[in-house]
Amino acid sequence: MDLNPRPGFSLDQQRSELDLLKWVNEKHASERTANGELEARIAAYELAFRMQTQAPDLIDLRQETEATRKLYGLDDPVTEPFGRQCLLARRMVERGVRFVKLLHGAGGDRWDDHGAIADRIPVHCQEIDKPVAGLLKDLKSRGLLDSTLVVWASEMGRTPFDNNLTTDKPGRDHNQYGLVVWMAGGNVKPGASFGETDDFSVRAAGEEVPLRDVHATLLQLMGLDQNRLTYLHAGRYKKLTDIGGRVIKEIIA
Repeated sequence: MDLNPRPGFSLDQQRSELDLLKWVNEKHASERTANGELEARIAAYELAFRMQTQAPDLIDLRQETEATRKLYGLDDPVTEPFGRQCLLARRMVERGVRFVKLLHGAGGDRWDDHGAIADRIPVHCQEIDKPVAGLLKDLKSRGLLDSTLVVWASEMGRTPFDNNLTTDKPGRDHNQYGLVVWMAGGNVKPGASFGETDDFSVRAAGEEVPLRDVHATLLQLMGLDQNRLTYLHAGRYKKLTDIGGRVIKEIIA
């Protein structure tokens, strides 16, 4: 995304140009009221302009104190990449952004450790531990953690044992039956846990916790009722949690 106006063109000039374009588009749309794509296109232009005017200030981390930068690990090349994401996330939350997604390893080394786990896992942990701790501490110190739900999750679980003993650098395989998710803030009960795996940490011990229950719980914590949007599709009623999930009240404060 290019956050700067094109050379020789100020933001005021761009605003005037967009105002004219908006007037033309709205006049065009008024004669075609059944076409929602026109309204969506107008809204997209306005959103892009607001991002272009506000994002430069948002991503300018020079405004942060040295102590804050160290809190997130920006003074260490190992923790700096993910620390920068975490600090930007806090700045977005401060400005009212309602949903922020961070992705560790984007464009670089990921947690997909099918091999060399003994070498790779310690590095991954070092890259994220300090930035995540800094984010939680910073949110709490600013009074933002209680109203901010922080969720750490991945797309799947992992087996706790080596998946390939024929190599001198084994790793772990995918595990669809056991996935760890942790949450903080946002009315989550501190220290609470729910669900467990068997002695081999592979399958659920006792009643399984389907992912739709986790989705239902996240929606509840965000103030959304999974049953409010229900529609008939392919002969059955669909919800935000597919066929419906149980809110895990045991972890809600």
